[in-house]
Amino acid sequence: MNNKTNNLESIWKILPLRIRDPLSAQISDKDVLQEIRLRAGQKVLFYCDGQEHTLKTKENCMITPEEVQETIQYATGYSLYAYEQELKQGYITIEGGHRIGIAGQVIMEQNGVRNFRYISSVNIRVAHQVRGCADAVMPYLTSQGNVYSTLIIAPPGCGKTTLLRDMIRQIANGCDHLKGKTVGVVDERSELGGCYLGIRQNDLGVRTDLLDACPKTDGMLMLIRSMGPEVIAVDEIGSAEEVGILRYAMHCGCRTLATVHGESYQEIRDKPLFEDFFRMQLFERYVVLCRGERIGQLEGVYDHQGTKIC
Repeated sequence: MNNKTNNLESIWKILPLRIRDPLSAQISDKDVLQEIRLRAGQKVLFYCDGQEHTLKTKENCMITPEEVQETIQYATGYSLYAYEQELKQGYITIEGGHRIGIAGQVIMEQNGVRNFRYISSVNIRVAHQVRGCADAVMPYLTSQGNVYSTLIIAPPGCGKTTLLRDMIRQIANGCDHLKGKTVGVVDERSELGGCYLGIRQNDLGVRTDLLDACPKTDGMLMLIRSMGPEVIAVDEIGSAEEVGILRYAMHCGCRTLATVHGESYQEIRDKPLFEDFFRMQLFERYVVLCRGERIGQLEGVYDHQGTKIC
């Protein structure tokens, strides 16, 4: 098998044996691999630099149900029971912080999803830590040694989590614009820290305390009560309950960093869910990413009044 970066080694190890070598050979060292999708009865699709590709082999490359199960067995170390709580959320995190999304026939219980009876689709999302990707925006997010409460707005897949991760790292470690701050992170879907066996795989800085796989509504309260964060960071705000707790954290004196799905500043401003944030000017900065030639392309930075400053 061709060797790629060490960051991908844990991904190659969980792929069905039949496709490991062909897929590794088809992805060059310069490609930025983002996803590998395995669906029972369908061809292997993978995504590099935002472009979809089909695995090319001489033989039939339709993935079998058995190969989907093979992938899950490799990913869980043949111990599905150990990953029961993650499976309820529809994903597994493996070494390196890579996240394995799953779909299929679910088993329901009174409080929601209990487990999966059959798994028919696997989405392997490659973790990307891009140190320094927040360099361009950090001067606009700090002032006189303080951090502005900031909302990152972007469509899905445009790099908002990657940007937030590097902002956390720089704020926790300290940078040219401020001394290091104590940061509390609620990582509900294990995407910021990418924890594997309880150990975060991504660098979030030396002054960061992480609650992994914890609901945002519970986690923000826990951090405020027990860890004394100067800054709280959460990914993908989307419910009224989460908005309410975030507003509470701001009133407790915590600077906040958050992300939300959106195509533009105006779209989020017009949503009733965020009406109080804009009316009370709780967020001091808005960073907007857009679809473009590269992931993380900056559309602009806006101040608390909606004036574009970058």
